[in-house]
Amino acid sequence: MISQIIFLLLTIAAFYVFGRQVMAIRKNISLGRPEDRSDRKNERIQKMLLVAFGQQKMFKRLLPATMHLFIYVAFVITQIELIEIFVDGIAGSHRIFYPLLGGFYTFLISFIEILSVLAFVATLVFLARRNLLKIPRFHKDEMNGWPKLDGNIILYLEILLLVFIFTMNGSDEVLYRMGETHAAGAMGSGSFGFAVSSWLGPALFGGIESESTLHLLERIGWWGHICVVFGFLVYLPISKHFHIIMAFPNTFYSDLKPAGQFSSPENIQEEIKAIMDPDYTPKEDANAPHRFGAKDVTDLSWKALMDAYTCTECGRCTSVCPANLTGKKLSPRKIIMDVRDRLEEIQKYQLQPDDSGVITAAEGNIEAQEAAGHTLLGHYVSEEELRACTTCNACVEACPVNINPVTPIIELRRFLVMEESRMPEEWGSMSMNIENNGAPWAFPASDRFNWASEE
Repeated sequence: MISQIIFLLLTIAAFYVFGRQVMAIRKNISLGRPEDRSDRKNERIQKMLLVAFGQQKMFKRLLPATMHLFIYVAFVITQIELIEIFVDGIAGSHRIFYPLLGGFYTFLISFIEILSVLAFVATLVFLARRNLLKIPRFHKDEMNGWPKLDGNIILYLEILLLVFIFTMNGSDEVLYRMGETHAAGAMGSGSFGFAVSSWLGPALFGGIESESTLHLLERIGWWGHICVVFGFLVYLPISKHFHIIMAFPNTFYSDLKPAGQFSSPENIQEEIKAIMDPDYTPKEDANAPHRFGAKDVTDLSWKALMDAYTCTECGRCTSVCPANLTGKKLSPRKIIMDVRDRLEEIQKYQLQPDDSGVITAAEGNIEAQEAAGHTLLGHYVSEEELRACTTCNACVEACPVNINPVTPIIELRRFLVMEESRMPEEWGSMSMNIENNGAPWAFPASDRFNWASEE
């Protein structure tokens, strides 16, 4: 009875902490500007199933895709065994589904064990790729510190989880062969017949003759397994691995416009109409942006902020960015991480946007006041990074969860140009030529084909 109470308390505590963290993230995402992504639902569902559930874009790189598939499928299928653990924890039973399912139960657990072995191999491969092989995209400046540690922590947790699973199943296999189980009322003797633990259990624990020691090992495996699961649940929202959950809504709300098609904000259109026609009265919209482009995260759409919490930090976007490959400062991954870091700063100091969208802090808190003075542009993302982007959309194409790093880049650059008139001299000349000549070149359109008549 005591173990059941402890289990229930741990379950409630883990889900409570997880729920609070998720609500905080939801609040951060809601800081973004409204954007309608409710159209073409069938197409969106199809994209979500292919990209998020089907891992479609992962397989552009076969080895990491295969290793990731092992972990992904093991994670999904293992939830079946986790259901039984929850039922046993609440009811105080042991392998409650075994008598009910019989041979099918043996098949399910065997399948899970095989997947767990494959996941173990994949975990070792990923640890080697991150720490031994020195793959460039895992060692960019933005990956120093917490991002690198975060990527390793989850892999260590996966190994620990697998150790507990096979400790539980292996010691239970030996107990069952002795005619004993942890729960009162033995289910008989023989063998569970699980694909891995039926031989791994006797190999590791067969020499232990003490039933109490085997019972202890089985309980260590059971409680260790569920405690790692609870720890993972609490850790998930502060980790890049929150993409396990966010990948599905993020791909559903993907941008369905053709790649490279820029947005044309209505407030800018209204201003242009008023300039072109003195008699035109701009529409009044209480929800219209207070700025042209974006200076801080509150000027971006909620989808751009959702992208930040979906990022896996895999670096595929940066590894194909032509600007980054030629030595420029731009890293699309860093831009997305910067958006998230700014959102986390706002959450940490409980900052709030005022009616004009400017982030403010409560009086008296010096650190909060300092944080309120920060903006995404300048304090996190530099002009040099923004100007390096060629808007080729290679990063968008490469992202396995349909994140669009080009969107915040364009919005931040739009603010620089339209609000502060800050642009390279060449851009100014080009803009003037387009306005006067209808082309980027410094001669009228009528002279554009004179070269064709020259001998």
